[in-house]
Amino acid sequence: MMRLNGCIAVWVLAAFAAGMMAIVLAAQTTGQGAGQSPTPAPHTGPYWAQHDHQLATDFGDLARFQQADAALGAPAEGENRVVFMGDSITQGWKLDESFPGKPYVNRGISGQTSPQMLVRFRQDVIDLKPNVVVILAGTNDLAGNTGPMTPEETESNLASMADLAAQNGIRVVLCSILPAFDFPWNPGQEPAPRIALINAWIRGYAAAKGYIYVDYYSAMKDERGGLPPTLSKDGVHPLPAGYAVMAPLAEAGIEKALGGK
Repeated sequence: MMRLNGCIAVWVLAAFAAGMMAIVLAAQTTGQGAGQSPTPAPHTGPYWAQHDHQLATDFGDLARFQQADAALGAPAEGENRVVFMGDSITQGWKLDESFPGKPYVNRGISGQTSPQMLVRFRQDVIDLKPNVVVILAGTNDLAGNTGPMTPEETESNLASMADLAAQNGIRVVLCSILPAFDFPWNPGQEPAPRIALINAWIRGYAAAKGYIYVDYYSAMKDERGGLPPTLSKDGVHPLPAGYAVMAPLAEAGIEKALGGK
C-alpha cells in the first residue's frame, strides 16, 4: 500500500509539473501574440560588450551630445531651428546635404531605442529651443536592442516625447518607422506586421493631437513590407537613394509644422 501511495504521489507531481509548463508556454505564446518582440538572441563581441556597458552607466547616452548642446547656444533671431531626434537612421543622415543652408540639428544615436531617446529628450531637444522636432524612433525597439518591448511601450514613449515638445512650445513632426523585413544584427524578429501596426497608431495619434505625420513607410516599402535593395543595402539603413526619398517628405512636414506657428 505504501508503494502504491508513493507511485500515486509521483504521478500527481508529474501531472502538476506538466500543467504548469503548459501554462507558462501558453502565457509566452499569448504575450508574443499581443505584439511583444520575441526575446532577442544573446549578443557577443566587442560592440555588444560596449553596448551593455553603455546601458549600465549612461542609459540614454547623455554624454554623447552634452558638449555639442552647450556649444550650440540659443537660436539666432528669426532662426527656424529644427532638431532631428532618432537612432542610426537619423545619425547617418547628412542633413547639410539634404537641406543645405537650413539650421537643422542632428541628434541621432546609433542603436538607440525610444526609452533611451526619452531619457535624453530634454537635454538634446527641449533645451535647444527649436521651432520643430522631427521624431523618428521604433526600429531598435522592435529589434530588442534594450530588451523585448510591446508596441504599446513604443507608442507610450513616442507620445511622451511628442507631448513634452508640445508643452514646451515646440512643433511636432512624428515620422513613421521605416519598413524592415528583418534585422541583420538580430534576425528572426519578423518586424514587418508590427511596424505597420505602430505606424497606424502614430498616424492616428498625430491626427488626434494636431501633430504632423510624415509617412516614409508608404513611400519606401516593398512587397514584403521591407526596404528594397535600391534604397538600402542591409534592409534597415537607407542608402543615399533612400534619404533622397525621405528628404522632401521631411521638408514638407517641417514646412507644414512651421506654418502652424
